[in-house]
Amino acid sequence: MRFPQLPQVACFDTAFHRTQPPIAQAFALPKTITDRGVRRYGFHGLSYEYIAGMLPVHDPRAAGGKSVVLHLGNGASMCAIADGKSIATTMGFTAADGLPMGTRCGSLDPGVMLYLMDELRMDARSIETLIYQQSGLLGVSGISSDMRTLQASADPAAKAAIDLFVYRIGRELGSLAAALRGLDAIVFTAGIGEHSASLRERVCWDAAWLGVELDQRANEANGPRISTAASRVTAWVIPTDEELMIARHTRDVLAKS
Repeated sequence: MRFPQLPQVACFDTAFHRTQPPIAQAFALPKTITDRGVRRYGFHGLSYEYIAGMLPVHDPRAAGGKSVVLHLGNGASMCAIADGKSIATTMGFTAADGLPMGTRCGSLDPGVMLYLMDELRMDARSIETLIYQQSGLLGVSGISSDMRTLQASADPAAKAAIDLFVYRIGRELGSLAAALRGLDAIVFTAGIGEHSASLRERVCWDAAWLGVELDQRANEANGPRISTAASRVTAWVIPTDEELMIARHTRDVLAKS
């Protein structure tokens, strides 16, 4: 910590992930680099912390077990949670890692960065603009970063962007279930997760192999439970409240200062 004497308000969004085992936070880089703090921090921690606190109200078994929370919005990530604690997450050193997002690319082969520099003569700032502001749903579709606009469009490029988003969610879900060594529940939250029944349907159908059985009518009604009574893995829609978590943590920090 650079300034240990000061309240670390800016760390709220990553603090929830500090319960992850060291191996889940590590990059395969030389120690001289990792010792400088280059590791997987993870983001959307405020959202995941709120959902972890609300899950016992909806599904006590899952809250004490193994869940994957899908924070799907203009910024998107997923988190594996065991007994209320973060085990692994899709975002890493920055908030550009993991899933494709509204305008962010998500996981990208570092070799692509070298190609952009060597072949296209792009500098760091132009690459930064590309991966943060011109990629993701917007970049793939060429239409919009807004899922609602893409779902309403008949353009094949809009469908391609949605298909890629769903595909990446499915791959990350399998990865996080492996990190948990099992799965009891999945939870959808944030703007897309809370409001797009069609996207939730596709994700749940793709996750049938994990034991998710979708209740179509409940999903169309936005839950909160959207899995059938017989589903081995339960599925939920739980609205997040990051602002409430910011207020709570700010209050706690001020009380200690």
